[in-house]
Amino acid sequence: MFRKLALAFSLLVLALGISATALRAQSTSEVKEKPAMYTYASIWTIPRAQWGEMAKSDAADTDTMAKALASGTIVAYGHDTALVHTADGPTHDEFWSSMSMAGLLSLLDQFYKNGSAASPVLSSATKHYDEILVSRYYNWTPGSCKGCYTHGAFYKLKADAPNDGVETLSKNLFVPLFEKLLAAGAIKEYEIDTQAIHTSAPGSFAVFYITPNAEGLDKVDDAITDVVKNNPLISPAVGSILDSTGHRDELTRTDATYK
Repeated sequence: MFRKLALAFSLLVLALGISATALRAQSTSEVKEKPAMYTYASIWTIPRAQWGEMAKSDAADTDTMAKALASGTIVAYGHDTALVHTADGPTHDEFWSSMSMAGLLSLLDQFYKNGSAASPVLSSATKHYDEILVSRYYNWTPGSCKGCYTHGAFYKLKADAPNDGVETLSKNLFVPLFEKLLAAGAIKEYEIDTQAIHTSAPGSFAVFYITPNAEGLDKVDDAITDVVKNNPLISPAVGSILDSTGHRDELTRTDATYK
């Protein structure tokens, strides 16, 4: 993990002490909620000796996902490999996104029917879990990227946070920042996700962005620093909303395609 990036982002989201009402007042243009986009993520901890076989499994699934993208069943798909490993944390994941739950599960059914979901390398996993996420704040540049970088930041709202806490943060902080970076080509995609199927306590959410290269991570870092420096009303605002003990980051290498 790039320490400066993590520090700058943490300062931004944890040092904000003003109310949600005041945070809304900082918005300079209206950000609208988009139609729900659902993402299925299947996450594994694979022994290092099996990483080569996992790469082959990913390649085999890519053909199926590419066909689903071409047919309009899904709007995105990809694979991630962890770059910052924890002692027993996940090493690989596969994901795809659809504008409907039916489209999402249709592709999952294909993997069960063609045997991909029970391939030998997946059976070697020491840990495995799935998530179904939903996002209403997202955007991307169409096309594919290989060897990109995905930064994921995970947060939890405080118990007494307003019900629209994620919406407020998205509209007034995350989306304006990421839209500028997307337009400049510094990032390929971003999304703010909550769980559509709650396998953990409600109130958790995640912020993901994909950069086409490592330099993009530095550009995001610089943009975050500028936000903190140039917006004094934001710099003293989100600590009243977020529970800092629920925060963690991840950095992965990504192959992904967006329609």
